[in-house]
Amino acid sequence: MPSVRSIFSGLVALAPLAAAAPAGVYVRQEPSAAAMMMSAAAATPSAAAAAAPAAAGGLTDVDILQFALTAEHLESTFYKMGFAKFPASDFQALGLTDGQIKTLMGVGQTEAVHVSTLMSAIAGAGAKPVEPCDYNFDAALTDAKTMVATARVLEAVGVSAYLGAAPLVNSSDILTAAATIVTVEARHQAAIRIASGAEPVPAAFDTPLQPRAVFTLAAQFIKSCPQGSNLNIQAFPSIALQNPDQAKVGSNLKLADAANPGGAQFCAFVAPGGNQFSQITDGNCQVPQNLSGEVYMMITKSKSVADGEILAGPSVLQPS
Repeated sequence: MPSVRSIFSGLVALAPLAAAAPAGVYVRQEPSAAAMMMSAAAATPSAAAAAAPAAAGGLTDVDILQFALTAEHLESTFYKMGFAKFPASDFQALGLTDGQIKTLMGVGQTEAVHVSTLMSAIAGAGAKPVEPCDYNFDAALTDAKTMVATARVLEAVGVSAYLGAAPLVNSSDILTAAATIVTVEARHQAAIRIASGAEPVPAAFDTPLQPRAVFTLAAQFIKSCPQGSNLNIQAFPSIALQNPDQAKVGSNLKLADAANPGGAQFCAFVAPGGNQFSQITDGNCQVPQNLSGEVYMMITKSKSVADGEILAGPSVLQPS
């Protein structure tokens, strides 16, 4: 299971910060990320109106905000449940310092703020924000160590989701506001990687991931969603391997059924710096060299990770 971060019971409400400017100094008040997002979303046609689709996938800006809110709901609920289940001593037993624990608590707090900001932006656009779903985090919250491991993956996927959605956004204001969130998500992941003993910056680039692939990774935690809060996105089938524990650089992976999925030609490895493809022969493919950070593995029909070419996946590998 992916790696995650540790945080305690309950989310501490964030108090607004007020900074007083020195007398006689004029401070230009730039719009906040929340204000930009709400203003831009309000200028977007409501859900009932016909909105101009963004490039690729036909998603409108409001659709993308709803997609982001779905992911933020999941993350916020995950941390809230984990903090309620595990005491501080469980995280201290992993070797986390008080400073790291405080940082991890801050991660949960900012995820909650992201939720409220996105909800306000969507409501300001005249649409009803999607509600939290009913989740199953049983496997991800077996203990504090597993929680931290899962959090590490969730934050990596969060960064990839925002990067993958960026080209689909029409509004420059929404794009700018989303960028202010993705940079924070990246700091979350760096902090969690440090807490779990990994290199905080494993590669020179982060990896974009398209919405359907992101939803496939999130879907494993979703049991059901309230009426009207189901995204119009279908998850890809999962990858079935005979030896998933051998998913390491240079290792040979074996499909559980060499004939399934039908038409499978390549194992695709979506990674920082570019995608790599390994030919499937008799149901086997090799994990390529020079992979780092979180890597997304897919089964494809060709040397492409376009939605129409993906047969299964992604699953997350962590070569470093």
